[in-house]
Amino acid sequence: MKKMSLSSLLPAGAEYVELKQQENRSQGLNYLNGTLVQNSNSFSGGIMSRTFTNGVWGLASSADMSTASMQKVIKKAVSNAKLLSRSVNKGKLILPSTAAQGEYLFYSKKTPVSTAEKIEFLGALDKYIADKYPDLSTRRVFVQQQETEKYILTNDGGAMHTMTPKSVIGIVLMLNHQGESLIHYDIIGGFGQFEDNFSDPALCFPVIDKLYSELMDKKDAVFARAGTFDCVLDAKLAGILSHEAIGHTTEADFVLGGSIAGEYLDQPVASEILTLIDLAHSWDGKTCPVPVFIDDEGTEAKDCVIIQDGILKSYMHNKESAMLLGHELTGNARAYSYSDEPLIRMRNTMIVPGKDKLQDMIASIEDGYYLISSSNGQADATSEFMFGVGLGYEVKNGKIGKAIKETTISGVAFDLLKTVSMISDDMQWTGSGMCGKKQLISVGMGGPAIKCKVNMGGK
Repeated sequence: MKKMSLSSLLPAGAEYVELKQQENRSQGLNYLNGTLVQNSNSFSGGIMSRTFTNGVWGLASSADMSTASMQKVIKKAVSNAKLLSRSVNKGKLILPSTAAQGEYLFYSKKTPVSTAEKIEFLGALDKYIADKYPDLSTRRVFVQQQETEKYILTNDGGAMHTMTPKSVIGIVLMLNHQGESLIHYDIIGGFGQFEDNFSDPALCFPVIDKLYSELMDKKDAVFARAGTFDCVLDAKLAGILSHEAIGHTTEADFVLGGSIAGEYLDQPVASEILTLIDLAHSWDGKTCPVPVFIDDEGTEAKDCVIIQDGILKSYMHNKESAMLLGHELTGNARAYSYSDEPLIRMRNTMIVPGKDKLQDMIASIEDGYYLISSSNGQADATSEFMFGVGLGYEVKNGKIGKAIKETTISGVAFDLLKTVSMISDDMQWTGSGMCGKKQLISVGMGGPAIKCKVNMGGK
């Protein structure tokens, strides 16, 4: 993409102007039962300008990325804002600014892997599954790659050039058992290009073996009992709970729209041993699954400590919500495509690891469950949630027992977090997730396992 210059394009008297140039590139490869059924590449790109005048936004976009088109798009965005301000004039409002400049290009330094080599890699995984586990009814392995490259310029001094890649491999195993179709899957990889995440098919074989073993456990699965039980939520499930049921309620646009979190600022909402953070880009000296150094409003991205020692401390913000609530900027404005407006979005939401060992947490349960993965779920602005559990086990007298059939857990997340009594000392990230708040966008979810009281669905 050609580097932009905003100063030569700005119309006179503009209060606040953003200019974005963006390309989204993706590739999909898919093997189903030994046959390559997908080999696709896609690309989208263009420019967008957004302006803020008299308290209202104007936006315009175009797939034409020429300089002349940029001038037209900016002029149109200014015109749209002025037109709206005639009927919704809020007076002159000054957006806060912590403008930042930087270039963050995460291209791999390794030798590029061709499409043919990726297909060969998937073929090796498929052959391993077919040879070792011939009893499966269906096997599927796939690659999904995404690259998002963008320039952001703002007239308050923001300037950003980023290229953020993600590459994952999915493995899906299915088995017909006594008239029932059993399925189990996992997705590995995340931040980085293919050659950063996958070097040898054999390194994926232990993941396949574990998946198959867990699928076999489902053959003898029993129904969970309905009621409230002591449970250990493994890291992936705890991460989804943090994102869906807590994270969304603390996005400031949801708070302004009536989220229950608006009533809880500086109040206890969780056990005092729990801290929950939306990280900008790094944790423990390592890059997070979705690193955001500067957001799509040119704002410096900072970690947002949502819950600290059980107390709700802050919300995630863009410029407008920070202005309306009088809070500090956090750099959470993000957009998926060139034509999308930036929304308040999570980046890498995690519970901070504790001091307990996972095995000790399980051993502390006399009669309960160890819940590992989610199949689906939803939550609302009250933090009430319902998630499907794709894999879980009974725990009796501190020992893992039989697998349970797919079930659901439900409740109010802020109430559940108050029951957290143990937090494991390990840390796991899920980097393959996509959040669907108006626009699909990559998010990171992570943390440790937590022990808490959970309302289980039964037969």
